[in-house]
Amino acid sequence: MGEDGGVTGTDEGVLVLAGTPIGEAGDAPPRLAAELAEADVVAAEDTRRLRRLASTLGVTVGGRVVSYFEGNEAARTPELADELAGGARVLLVTDAGMPSVSDPGYRLVAAAVERGVRVTAVPGPSAVLTALAVSGLPVDRFCFEGFPPRKPGERAARLRELADERRTLVFFESPHRLAASLTAMAEALGAERNAAVCRELTKTYEEVRRGPLEELARWAEPGVRGEITVVVAGAEPARPSAEPAELAERVAAREAAGQRRKEAIAEVAREAGVPKRIVFDAVVAAKG
Repeated sequence: MGEDGGVTGTDEGVLVLAGTPIGEAGDAPPRLAAELAEADVVAAEDTRRLRRLASTLGVTVGGRVVSYFEGNEAARTPELADELAGGARVLLVTDAGMPSVSDPGYRLVAAAVERGVRVTAVPGPSAVLTALAVSGLPVDRFCFEGFPPRKPGERAARLRELADERRTLVFFESPHRLAASLTAMAEALGAERNAAVCRELTKTYEEVRRGPLEELARWAEPGVRGEITVVVAGAEPARPSAEPAELAERVAAREAAGQRRKEAIAEVAREAGVPKRIVFDAVVAAKG
């Protein structure tokens, strides 16, 4: 690219990562049209979606279009790297948002860097940043965790690792796993931990649902549709009263009054503002 942002000819290859709309086609960055017209090769996660987007933008794709998705990413990366090394301008786009963000792209970027090929970007829409902006949760520090593991045990373990994370957390999730993931988050991070479920961002049926994780899990139980981004508040500092011995004593008192241990642990955790696993560990330590 030239200093004025325009497309310039070059004998050296360059990899261009371009953001595409996450919903509203009008959000496409203006430079995207120029890159679609000028690139030697356009690597697209879904070639049909790419051609629909190009038609909407009123641009004719000038170069060769190839598919580049999870199923062929490993095999196609060396081919594209060879073309880059040979001087081609390769444009990489995904279905929505920025390449490499829970989408294909990382392998090709790494291969280009290894061969000394220049890598640049056409910044565009991002579901991560859009969800953060509208969530109503702190955005001064955050971390992106991608999709939680699909298997319940692995998902629970991953979430437990994040229980004490102070930064705001951002996840992607599929609609049919949303309720299970929110329930797992409530168990690992705390039922009262505030969160926002952002659905169909920038699209006709955009919806942002805010509230405690436990409440959001109940809301999602009947099922939801669309592209989902979940934003979860970071952990609060442990309260002075949440000492392990005291937590164990409070559980023991509830058990003595006839409450089941599991329920007692859940209620003490909610009152103390700590994850249930903290209270459980305190009870186990006290028994030992």
